[in-house]
Amino acid sequence: MYLTQTSRERSRGQATTEYALVLLAAAIIATLVIAWATAGGGAGQIGSLFDNIFDGILQRANPPAQG
Repeated sequence: MYLTQTSRERSRGQATTEYALVLLAAAIIATLVIAWATAGGGAGQIGSLFDNIFDGILQRANPPAQG
């Protein structure tokens, strides 16, 4: 019984560590994206990307009239 309980405690500790590492990685990626978007022309690229996306959506929603 002691070995089973110790194994469970180790599994909980490992899961907590993995969760913390995933959160750390997500925070690093978010920081890098924010830094890229706010410096060096990233904002212009993001704006262009959204313009292209919305233009594509609007073209599909309102196809030109054929006649």
